[in-house]
Amino acid sequence: MKNIRILLIDDEEGFSSVLAKRLSRRGVEVVTAADGAAGLLRLEIELFQVVILDMQMPGMNGLQVLKTIKNRHPNVEVILLTGNADMDSALASMNAGAFDFMLKPANTEILTHRIYDAAKSSNVCIHKTG
Repeated sequence: MKNIRILLIDDEEGFSSVLAKRLSRRGVEVVTAADGAAGLLRLEIELFQVVILDMQMPGMNGLQVLKTIKNRHPNVEVILLTGNADMDSALASMNAGAFDFMLKPANTEILTHRIYDAAKSSNVCIHKTG
């Protein structure tokens, strides 16, 4: 699938950098944000089909950011990543509209397939010119 743009919101710079490189090699355009507030600002000015969102961040946590995204940008799909296997958080995020909930470190191939599935489900259309 071409022209997939994702927003990766995660406060761990090293993790974000490595994951962005891995996804870029698989044809996914990745933009990063270091926290929920920065990610929400990017969503106001740019189009993304999918957001990859860390669950545990300072300031707004992943569930708060997810709820705001689904309220303001209901057509954007959100995949939550967490380092802690917490069933309550997983259920809460799925009930709030998350496309998927995965454990860190996520297998890049599986995550890529989930991104493709989420992009197909998203009603956000990205057209590249030139």
